[in-house]
Amino acid sequence: MFSLDSRLQQDCLLLGDFPLSRLLLMNDAQYPWFILVPRREEVSELFQLDAEDQRQLWQETTWLAETLKDTFAADKMNVATLGNMVSQLHMHVIVRRRDDIAWPAPVWGRHAAVPYTSAQVEALKGKLRLVLTEDFRFAEEDA
Repeated sequence: MFSLDSRLQQDCLLLGDFPLSRLLLMNDAQYPWFILVPRREEVSELFQLDAEDQRQLWQETTWLAETLKDTFAADKMNVATLGNMVSQLHMHVIVRRRDDIAWPAPVWGRHAAVPYTSAQVEALKGKLRLVLTEDFRFAEEDA
């Protein structure tokens, strides 16, 4: 049974699900920073997914990155899977702008996270509701 790594639960806000992946928002208002986690048990590496899941993860990742680039007027999209701190397979999709606090360096370990306010989360979800329409289910829709 799939369960989300405790560090991801602690550091992120749940947004919802694509067909394969859970979509999380890193709770750091300095960057629109999203994380896709394939809902598969005990997977820490891309190559551990079967071929269909690999295709699906890449499809979700590229679609999300393209959508976020347009929605948040990104100068650059950072897409990465590292897993050094959290071994559960997860894909970072980070909107970068030339005026963000870490530009042009990577976002990891540069600055302490600044948590979103409730109003900021609601505004961000409002933006996402306009663009995440196909094959996406927001978490509160399950209730």
